[in-house]
Amino acid sequence: MRRFLLFIIFLLIIPAYSIAQYNYSTSNKKAISAYGEALQSFNRMDYNSAIVLMEKAIKADNKFVEAHIVLAEIYVETGNRKNAIISYKNTIKINPDFFPGLYFSLAQLEMMENKFEEAKGHFEKYISYANLKPVSIARTKKKIESCDFAIEAIKNPVPFNPINLGDSINTYFDEYWPSLTADEQTLVFTRLIPVRSENELNSGNNGKKIPAGLAKVQEDFYISKKGDNQWSEAENIGEPINTFGNEGAQTISVDGRIMYFTACNRKDGKGRCDIYQCFNENGKWSKPENIGFPVNSGAWEAQPSLSPDGKTLYFVSNLDGGFGGKDIWISTLNQEGKWSKPVNPGENINSRGDEQSPFIHPDNKTLYFSSNGKTGMGGSDLFKVRRNNGGAWSEAVNLGYPINTVFDEIGLIVNASGNRALFSSDRLNEKGRDIFEFELYKEARPDPVSYMKGNVFNAENKIKLQARFELISLESDEVIMQAESDAVTGEFLICIPSDNDYALNVSKKGYLFYSDNFNLKGVHEIFDPYLKDIALKPIQYGEKIVLKNIFYETDSYELMQKSITELTRLLDFLNNNPTVKIEISGHTDNVGTRDYNIDLSENRAKSVYNFLIKNKIKPERLIYKGYGETQPVNTNETEQGKAENRRTEMKILN
Repeated sequence: MRRFLLFIIFLLIIPAYSIAQYNYSTSNKKAISAYGEALQSFNRMDYNSAIVLMEKAIKADNKFVEAHIVLAEIYVETGNRKNAIISYKNTIKINPDFFPGLYFSLAQLEMMENKFEEAKGHFEKYISYANLKPVSIARTKKKIESCDFAIEAIKNPVPFNPINLGDSINTYFDEYWPSLTADEQTLVFTRLIPVRSENELNSGNNGKKIPAGLAKVQEDFYISKKGDNQWSEAENIGEPINTFGNEGAQTISVDGRIMYFTACNRKDGKGRCDIYQCFNENGKWSKPENIGFPVNSGAWEAQPSLSPDGKTLYFVSNLDGGFGGKDIWISTLNQEGKWSKPVNPGENINSRGDEQSPFIHPDNKTLYFSSNGKTGMGGSDLFKVRRNNGGAWSEAVNLGYPINTVFDEIGLIVNASGNRALFSSDRLNEKGRDIFEFELYKEARPDPVSYMKGNVFNAENKIKLQARFELISLESDEVIMQAESDAVTGEFLICIPSDNDYALNVSKKGYLFYSDNFNLKGVHEIFDPYLKDIALKPIQYGEKIVLKNIFYETDSYELMQKSITELTRLLDFLNNNPTVKIEISGHTDNVGTRDYNIDLSENRAKSVYNFLIKNKIKPERLIYKGYGETQPVNTNETEQGKAENRRTEMKILN
């Protein structure tokens, strides 16, 4: 704002040494003298004296227009918007046409005070003047649109009750850019802290007030874990991620094992700011690496957001070919593990202004972001878009007032369940910028997402295993989510979105794969997570698994189309283990006669056998057999028990 004040002074006021020569709106020498002294105080940034002296000038001549204008700008500089508005209005009363730009400045202040009706009137007055530049006309029309939007938004507020995350997270310093794992047990955020030395960096400062006069302020990452529904005191992540420089604007994977973040002015940088990645194994972070071209370039790249399947990166850049200053761009990970050339998702997301802080929700469809180029409350507002099954993005929807205000709202994330959001703000307290959470109203929610969490281990000796997870849509045979368990602890977490029918495949070389099914078609509400340990069986004689995603038409042995996913994984297993011989067995519940069930189960097993033969598995590696109701794994007295007894199994014969 000081730059604008200097511009006003340049237009209206000449230097003090030639004050007497200027043709002011007053001839009162006492007023002019006080005015000149006020300018000198302002140049020394002695604002209190400048205000007193400027008021003295106005008292000497209440119609001294220049004094009213500069007093208004000094009030703006010191954050006293209410008095600035009064001074601007006094100026306009004295001479309505003295300087048209005053209407624009007054209107902007009125917007910041939520006086949108008055602001709109003053913007319209400003735009009525002739000889305005096209850029000024366009900017003012945009402001009028914001006023219209804000007037209606305030009349129709959305539910919003932000709650501070508390002293374990928030401190005397600024906290922002929250990142949350899908199970909501790990929170990573950025804290702006002053430090004395690198030694102090490594010791970590958890929010204790540091004396003034320190040479450096920097951004570091902090981490907190939730226990007994409370966040632990956040700790500095430390080396090798945090350095003596700035690290910020991070995103973590849904299982908390991968982090992408922004770092600037590093020796290995491609531009001023680049995106880096690091990995967490058994609680230890790897040394960050620049992800390189083509994501990082000579332009400015920052604020990454990683999709829940780990295959898409959303980020902000001022790359050539965008719509405005900063746009949101998208890069995808190919089969070789390389990021693709960034693609601009188009004008439903990006505008001629700046877009920032993308957050792709774990449903992998809903994107939240900030924009000052789309119609909103006047600053940077938070928006939501959704991607349809064809990959097209919907038009952006403003999250509404009072989530959005005339100030800049940047950096919102939503939990996997979709019912709560986290954001940072300095408008709700006097401690600086803190992290808050609030219940997200229904219309702004994404599809709810749950998760499966547990450990993978060897079924024989309980040794923890690193295994590959794939969640696959049975409707499209598309891999929706993928993950790996920790190599040391065997821990895993994989997201499970609602409203679909899924197969889960867990695989590791030398072991039988594990199969599971999640029938969530039509489920649109929050549902409980699945907490389950998975025992993988070594490939050896007699071991068997249930093929939970092989389905048949009712009372038939015809394979359903959605069985293709499981059959393909079975085919992959046999091709990857060419010496293995297996038995495909069919089993039923006790409904129907014994002979009928034997025939039905054998024909079902034969259907799987025929699929494998058709796909070039040698017949001598396969046999099929129907056991009917003779080998139940659960009671036939309940529907759940009967469903488990109706199954297809694979057994290792050699």
